[in-house]
Amino acid sequence: MELSSLQWVGSPCGLHGPYIFYKAFQFHLEGRPRILSLGDFFFVRCKPKDPICIAELQLLWEERTSSQLLSSSKLYFLPEDTPQGRNSDHGEDEVIAVSEKVIVKLEDLVKWAHSDFSKWKCGLRAGPVKLEELSKNGQKEALLKYRQSTLNSGLNFKDVLKEKADLGEDDEDSNVIVLSYPQYCRYRSMLKRIQDKPSSVLTDQFVLALGGIAVVSKNPQILYCRDTFDHPTLIENESICDEF
Repeated sequence: MELSSLQWVGSPCGLHGPYIFYKAFQFHLEGRPRILSLGDFFFVRCKPKDPICIAELQLLWEERTSSQLLSSSKLYFLPEDTPQGRNSDHGEDEVIAVSEKVIVKLEDLVKWAHSDFSKWKCGLRAGPVKLEELSKNGQKEALLKYRQSTLNSGLNFKDVLKEKADLGEDDEDSNVIVLSYPQYCRYRSMLKRIQDKPSSVLTDQFVLALGGIAVVSKNPQILYCRDTFDHPTLIENESICDEF
């Protein structure tokens, strides 16, 4: 991956001392341009022999004095990939978060990104909400509302969503989503309530009102997190930037 392929997407969203904060960045994964934005979930592998896990992008910034492009993410692992292993208390759609957020340079985060998630079989497939009757703009607005509500930041992602649409990422914005346990319970309850409803009423407004989530990707995998653990070897990863 060439460093020149890394670039910020959208306008800056904050300034503090030597740090400029951003909402998204663009990079190339296997020759294909991709955009990751705050709140996105994606698959990563921290080391070649490590298990695949899920990263949630939470902060992006540039350190102006050194021109370092940096990121902060939360990592989620399947219970069987944690020191304690899976037990009878773990749900089939459950993941466990690393207690400490990881700060890495963007160039290293991109190296972690994993495009082949075919072996990841866990997670509830989102549905059965039909979005064919919504316009593309309607889907974008639904996703925008969802993103703003989950981040609770008030950030405007319209410029980022436009860039994603220009890259053709509308249909595969995210393949995985991690919810809190209360959100997951509301989502499962919502699925029960709409399972016999006609498709004509399954709009984004209807689903959101019942506690669902607005997504435009095809069949994303829904998981939930309710616990954390201390990763025994992550601190030894040379890509971790403790100094920041």
